[in-house]
Amino acid sequence: MDPVPTLSRTPIPDASLGDPRNFVNRELSTLAFLERILEEASDQRVSLLERLRFLGILSTSLDEFFMIRVAGLKQQLSGHVEETGPDAMTPAEQLQAVSKRCHALVERQDRVLLEEMLPALQRAGVRFLSGPLSPESEAAAAAYFQREVLPVLTPLALDPAHPFPHLRNKSLNVAIRFAGKPGARLRYGVVPVPSLLPRLVNLPDGAVPLEDIIARHVAQLFPEMPVEGCWAFRVTRNWDLSIDEEEAEDLLVTIEREVRRRDRGGAVRLQINASPDEPVSRFLAAELNLGDGDVYWQRRPLALSEFFAGVAARPEIMQLHDEPFTPVVPSALGDGGSDLIAAVRERDVLLHHPYESFEPVVSFIETAADDPDVLAIKMTLYRTEPGSPIVRALQRAAENGKQVTALVELKARMDEEANILWARELERSGVHVVYGLIGFKTHCKLAMLVRREGTSLRRYVHLGTGNYNTNTARSYSDLSLFTSQDDFTADATSLFNLLTGYSKPDRWRKFLVSPLGLKQSILQLIEDEIRAGAEGRIVAKMNALADRDVVKALYRASNAGVQVDLLIRGICCLRPSVPGLSERIRVTSVVDRFLEHARVWYFHGRGEKKLYLASGDWMQRNFVRRVDVAFPIEAPELKERILSEILGTMVADTAKARVLRPDGTYERIQPAAGGAPVRSQEQFMALARRAAFSDASRSPTVEPLLAAAGKTEPRQKRRKA
Repeated sequence: MDPVPTLSRTPIPDASLGDPRNFVNRELSTLAFLERILEEASDQRVSLLERLRFLGILSTSLDEFFMIRVAGLKQQLSGHVEETGPDAMTPAEQLQAVSKRCHALVERQDRVLLEEMLPALQRAGVRFLSGPLSPESEAAAAAYFQREVLPVLTPLALDPAHPFPHLRNKSLNVAIRFAGKPGARLRYGVVPVPSLLPRLVNLPDGAVPLEDIIARHVAQLFPEMPVEGCWAFRVTRNWDLSIDEEEAEDLLVTIEREVRRRDRGGAVRLQINASPDEPVSRFLAAELNLGDGDVYWQRRPLALSEFFAGVAARPEIMQLHDEPFTPVVPSALGDGGSDLIAAVRERDVLLHHPYESFEPVVSFIETAADDPDVLAIKMTLYRTEPGSPIVRALQRAAENGKQVTALVELKARMDEEANILWARELERSGVHVVYGLIGFKTHCKLAMLVRREGTSLRRYVHLGTGNYNTNTARSYSDLSLFTSQDDFTADATSLFNLLTGYSKPDRWRKFLVSPLGLKQSILQLIEDEIRAGAEGRIVAKMNALADRDVVKALYRASNAGVQVDLLIRGICCLRPSVPGLSERIRVTSVVDRFLEHARVWYFHGRGEKKLYLASGDWMQRNFVRRVDVAFPIEAPELKERILSEILGTMVADTAKARVLRPDGTYERIQPAAGGAPVRSQEQFMALARRAAFSDASRSPTVEPLLAAAGKTEPRQKRRKA
């Protein structure tokens, strides 16, 4: 854990705000978020399937952490780069701290799975077999191996004529050690586990992992070679792309080539079902050029996301999940298509996903594709899903003769291959596809359609905090705004012109855009609160806070008497509640059923009530290397809804919120004595159900934030009997 900075109660000078002790390391803050996910997986009050899901999320997140963040630190170390962040930790120091924290995290994850989850699954009727099998199960396993597995296996012997193979990133493999005299030329073999076969194999007495089936019958792959032992293992590689966009003649072709090449990235982690003293561990680590700190000896099945996919589909535990929730469409929007356009013509429309359905966003594009009065559609695509109805609607619109422009971000990390396919499909349908500005990721989420109405043209815009992805829209918490206000549509037009033609507008009417001044605007908004002193109030919800200048500005705000509430899901490099530095700053993180993803910023502004939604976080990459957009909410009823119903409820959460301590650790918030816990996501579901049947005003369970200026927490309202 990071040490608590030793600071006096006297506010420190501005010049000392950048002291490295005032910042939490970004990588360790990421791991603290993963520890909160593990805490949810350990919570027996959470349904069994949800706990499995959290363990799977943890495994996937750790994969990405090693593939990108740990790989980056290793590259800095090998390249003798001594760059440090605000916390001043060197790459070597970070790697050492990360390794220690990750090993402890993985050990806890194994313990939760083996000692809690698997016994619970066993009680639910899911039997996992190990050790000797019954004659019936042994016969079934042998038959399955012969029929389904053996034909697709590729056994790889390792000797001077057969060097160690290049194993794909995140692939599951079985290592075999052959019995023989020391120094024998053939001591090891490797069998890659086929990824297209089911991970769990059903036998008469229970289920067995596919890698176990292979290990039980490995002698058939290496006849006449006495097998000493078999161990499942998995390699994680550097998965980041290195692209010089200035030199690329065709960005799509260049990224396509790099995507194919990156599977050759160096290994950064070895996971193996073996003990540290097994010779196979040392052999694999040496062949992969990894040190002891890079090896994770694990007792449980590897690649948990794939493993749990097989578990979750089993009928025995299908009922062991949370109460199903179906997103609702507010009654005022009718069918979400033409009714939505009519509603937006009259007023701005706000949707809170996943509590309110993402379907109106899809209908916004689908209806436009078939509407003869719609002349043009423009849209950004950062991440979307296979079979996306939005992409199909764009294709249909182009085929219907409309002017359709799609900005596809080819560099969306982990989605590069999918976006290349979308770009080619869209181009074949006649969509004009562009890839944004050289050197920047287009991370903003907006769509605009141009419609002829009578003798004039009218523009309608959708702006969101999340991606145009119908799958994640059911599990991510985001906000959508539909508007036809002239200032907003003019800014949307200018932004699309910037992305497609480098046409920079003279000014933005409503938008705050990075890298064109967004950071400066945020710093100015904080400065306005500093000038307001004790009358100032800042509430900001986001996924990550890591920018040094913004953190320092928030420290200054705290010292000026401003009350600051930060709702930060993941990374937070700011240290709250430090006397003389940040005692008026409170940081909480909600980890619950849905992934908190919306970015919302509120500044009191001496009663002016400035409220923004945004597509990006307060991180240097969002300010400098991405095109992100923040946009104001101006309709009084929408502003009040966000402040009272959304931010107010989240600040009051005492069921799923954790508060950040000065040392970088998190602690669960406890309800007040005698008070019922407030679970914000549960309340959002109840509010959405109520709004689906009536447009009556909502009744938030907490006071509006504006009424709580200067307080740390809004008080809970008493419900009338």
